[in-house]
Order: sequence, then structure tokens, then C-alpha cells
Amino acid sequence: MINLITSNWQLFLSGLGVTLASSIIALIFSLIIGTVFALLELSEHRWIRILANIYVEIFRNIPLLVITMAFFLIVPLYIVKINGFTAGTIGLTLYTSAFIAETVRSGINSIDEGQLKGALANGLTYWQAMRLIVLPQAFRVVIPPLGNQFINLVKNSSVLAFVAGLDLMYEGNLIASNTLETMPSYFIVGVLYLVITLSLSYYMRHLEKKLG
Repeated sequence: MINLITSNWQLFLSGLGVTLASSIIALIFSLIIGTVFALLELSEHRWIRILANIYVEIFRNIPLLVITMAFFLIVPLYIVKINGFTAGTIGLTLYTSAFIAETVRSGINSIDEGQLKGALANGLTYWQAMRLIVLPQAFRVVIPPLGNQFINLVKNSSVLAFVAGLDLMYEGNLIASNTLETMPSYFIVGVLYLVITLSLSYYMRHLEKKLG
């Protein structure tokens, strides 16, 4: 195990860096997109609600690997050339954003409707009331489920290995293939994923206590 680490630490570290980069990018954009679609799902306009629901249902019910492979194979063929990292990160972002949209929507629905009406009565627009009054409270409510979504996002980032995304799982596969040390290689990969997810879990618990 020690020899495997010392001989391949650069590959492990490189894969870890790619996994972190993809996860952070996908986390930021999926949170933004998910929040936007949560608000659109609650729009007063019926067609906007329908379109938002279609987006959420499509990306929530299609496997992540299928979404990623579509971007990896179809987009370069007909639109623009992108590498595995980009395809995987886009797929991860869209997939996770659909779940975040439902999480944020449930948080908004848990806030008393009187607060929104009160904000509107005091001269705020609908979007100002949502941004300044409702959303801050909603995010406090949904911190635990959002934390679970973020942890799942990190684990799901292993999908990059299927599109040559050079992530931690991809490098683990490569090391296992080159050294024939299959179990030790995947054990190290698992430990590195565990370090990331436990750190994120601890931070989300700290944030929950701080804002609770």
C-alpha cells in the first residue's frame, strides 16, 4: 500500500484535484440553477411553472451517466468540441440542479405565506421579497437536505471516469490497470473520497448550527 502511494502519488493527487474542481464548479452552478428553477416552479404564470417542472422532471429521472454521455458524444458532434471534464461537469451540474430545485422549493413552501404578502404590502416586488425575505429563511430550513445533495454530488463526480475526465476514479482505474494492485488502488480512492465527503459533511453541520 505504501509503495503504491509513493509510486503513484502524483496521479492520485492530480485526480483528487480534478474531482475537487469539478465538484466545486458543479456545486456552485447547480445551486444557482436549482434556486432559479425552484422560483420558476412557484411562478404565478402557468406556462413558466410547466416549463420549470419539465426541466426538473427530465433531469431528475434520467440517469446521470446518460446525461453525461449525451454531452460527451452528441455536443462535440453537432455543436462544439468539449473534453470529458467539461461534459462530466455540465452533466453533473444539470442533474444535481434538478434535485436542488425540489429541495429549495420545499423550503420556500415551508415559509409562512404571510411573510411574502407582508413584504409585498410594504412595497417590495415579488423577486425582491423572495431574495430578501423568503429565500434566506428557506435556505436555513433546507441546509441538511442540501448538504446531502452536495455530498451526493461529490460521489457522483466519479461519472467523469466514464468520459476520460481525468478525475480521481479515472486515475484509480488507470493505476489499478497498470500495477494490477486493484484492491489497494480502489481502497486509496475510497479513502480520498471519504476525506472530501466527511469534510463537507462536517462543514454543513457547522453551518446548520451557526444559522440555526
